[in-house]
Amino acid sequence: MHKLVLLAAIILLAARPAHGQTAADSAAIRQTALDYIEGWYTGDHERMARALHPELAKRLVRTDAQSGASDIRDMGASELVMQTRRGGGRDVPAGRQRKDVAILDIFEGTASVRVDAATWIDYMHIARANGRWQIVNVLWALRPEPRTP
Repeated sequence: MHKLVLLAAIILLAARPAHGQTAADSAAIRQTALDYIEGWYTGDHERMARALHPELAKRLVRTDAQSGASDIRDMGASELVMQTRRGGGRDVPAGRQRKDVAILDIFEGTASVRVDAATWIDYMHIARANGRWQIVNVLWALRPEPRTP
């Protein structure tokens, strides 16, 4: 009987969320990522703004094909909200819209998330700030153009 109680205690401890992670946190993190990408596709700037921390840093590393030199394109929250308000990704046909969200890791009030979108991939850092999950950093890359034979 003592072994059974010990085994049950071990199972309960192992099933606990690690480092404060809860199912509600996972759902809120996923919703934040969806507010971002679905807000972009629908041109819903309020939904986009809700997903972003005001100090957002969104970056793209671009490399010139001829020179091989790379530069970084920066975008902040206000620019992304403004682009969304202007229509964002409304021109992406519904059949081409991708909004696959993968939570890569959660620790305390931080999370790493990957969003696979229509023509790019976003790697996000999402943080719980003032009781809400918001996107703080995004590093993104364009998908290569499909090769035509």
